[in-house]
Amino acid sequence: MLKQLGRLERTRSIIIVGFAVVMAVSLIVFYAPGRNTNYLEPSKNTDVVAKVNGAEVTVADVALQKAAVQSRYGGQISLAQLGLTNESILEGVIQKKIIEQEAARLSLAPSQAEVAAEIRKQFRDPATGQYVNLDPDKDPERYRQIAASQSGDVERFEQQFHDQLAYRNLKAFITSSVAVSDAEVEDNYRRETTTLNLTYVLVSPEKLVEKITVSDDELRAHYEQHKTDYRIDEPQKKVRYLYINQEKAGAKLQMSDKDLRERYDQLTPENKQAGVKVQQILLRVARPDLDAQVEQKAKDLIAKLRGTGVQATKEAFAEAARGNSEDPATAKNGGFLNRLVKKNLIKPDGLYERAVDMQPGEVSDIPIKYGGQWYILRRDESVPKTFEEAKPELLVSLRNTRSYGVAAKLAERAQARLKETKDPQKVAKELAAEANMQPAEMVKETDYIRPGDDVADIGSNQQFEQAIAVLNNPNDVGERTGVKGGFAIPMFVDKKDPRIPEFDEVKDKVAQSLKQERAKSQLEQKARELAGSINKPGDIKAAGEKAGFEVGNELDFKLGATLGKAGTSPSLDEAIYALKEGDVTKTPIKVGDSWVIIGSTQRVEPEMATFNPQRVGRTSELLKRRQNQVFDDYIAKVQQRLKQEGKIIIYKEVLASLQEDEPAAAPLPQQFPIPGS
Repeated sequence: MLKQLGRLERTRSIIIVGFAVVMAVSLIVFYAPGRNTNYLEPSKNTDVVAKVNGAEVTVADVALQKAAVQSRYGGQISLAQLGLTNESILEGVIQKKIIEQEAARLSLAPSQAEVAAEIRKQFRDPATGQYVNLDPDKDPERYRQIAASQSGDVERFEQQFHDQLAYRNLKAFITSSVAVSDAEVEDNYRRETTTLNLTYVLVSPEKLVEKITVSDDELRAHYEQHKTDYRIDEPQKKVRYLYINQEKAGAKLQMSDKDLRERYDQLTPENKQAGVKVQQILLRVARPDLDAQVEQKAKDLIAKLRGTGVQATKEAFAEAARGNSEDPATAKNGGFLNRLVKKNLIKPDGLYERAVDMQPGEVSDIPIKYGGQWYILRRDESVPKTFEEAKPELLVSLRNTRSYGVAAKLAERAQARLKETKDPQKVAKELAAEANMQPAEMVKETDYIRPGDDVADIGSNQQFEQAIAVLNNPNDVGERTGVKGGFAIPMFVDKKDPRIPEFDEVKDKVAQSLKQERAKSQLEQKARELAGSINKPGDIKAAGEKAGFEVGNELDFKLGATLGKAGTSPSLDEAIYALKEGDVTKTPIKVGDSWVIIGSTQRVEPEMATFNPQRVGRTSELLKRRQNQVFDDYIAKVQQRLKQEGKIIIYKEVLASLQEDEPAAAPLPQQFPIPGS
């Protein structure tokens, strides 16, 4: 056994368990130039941000998790765009600690030998069992280099595998008794594959608010009755701030091919893919009454192509495409699309994007209805992305990273000068050329604001609020802080103490509040009256438009999908699934603050003959889904118990001090690939 494998304690598949699901993420951290020291070397910060059953969670743990998530997306998506915050990252780390502790408590922690074997799998060819990268026993120095490049150091690298196995062992134990019946699998298949064409009207408070009018007398009366509701309990501050635009500050930076090449070499194999080749067979539906016939033809072709397995050779598929596909452009080319397909963040459920998740050679198990036509897809091999092909994305990513570094250093200097001079205009003139900005662009001022307010040009920004919280005297200067598009250095101007504002100050808020109050009180009745006037799906559009509400249509709707602006909910899915063709929901369905009335113009039940070949796979899928839910619920209950017992402690002052230490994300390209998808 390697001495280097003796500690064996951290997880390569870092688990973010937060929001609604457990996200198991295998991530490789690479350190890009231009970021500050804490971001590049997160393991150095040992400040304790939380304790879980006595075990410490450090700033380093949180920072490393943030870096790992950021690296997976090539530095092109900010944590905010992913819906992540310091709090949610910390939540994931805490739950990872809980999993580690539960595995140890139940004697399910892996042995050193098990972890060593798991690590060695990374260096072996599964087919031959031979080492392909290196033999860790014979080249320990190279092993240390690889561990450091992937996880920061050997200890973290080894711990990652330990935690990965602990997670696997604990989950297997907790979910060992979970089972699904044949009836449940069949019902789930029906629910997932039944499609409906729907028409609906959305009875929303926003639309009703637009139709409500109130007089000034009514507004004043409402204000007098509820003036304490508008009380401002915290001081409001006005601040003037210097603004450094990150994009402009880095606009003149030069990126050499050598820099880009280094960046390219640091990419994971998944990020070096240009996309996958996809073949298709398109079967057009000439008339609605022929839809079932065309679908059956597609099913017959799939059965022939897949045979007893799930794959077909590209030659067999090409022959079928040339003889059956009704898309001349691809049929003559054996069904191959004239472009590579990759995951699209903007449109992840597109027709061809789903092929990326298939295995090479796999043919879609059922015909895909899209745009009124039927499709059969086959995923071919992935195509590597050359350095030249990757250069545009690398340039965006590297410029974004280095622009951040330039703007951050310039903001530090601006902060120091502002503290010296107390004169934002003077500092702006001094630094305008370096910032690549006009002085007037650099000096901005807020209204009177309090925590939680949406600040012009900044939005609702917790870091900015923290920076101005300590400013109480004229010309007090705060610390530089990250804001939308760059950095801000605030300076105190004035303050208003807590008070009940005058009517004119909050007139717009009073009007909105009164209208919303009236809309909410009337909304359900309006929805019920509207539903009572509708007898069939064809009535919905005219009735909805006449009442002034939004109407829409959804073709080939499946449960779990979003119903336009109405959104989605379990109750909505249940009501839709209960609809027969020609039915209308006589009782409106509440979704959020709105009500929805739905009609079914067509319902297509699945062919159960196609279910039998999929039974084993669907049973496994449903079982896995249920196991995940059971495991999620178990960890959530343990976490809740520990919180109630006071065994999870979060040091909020340390958490609040964490900076969003990452480059702001560049605008997303139209065809942005999700690495690793």
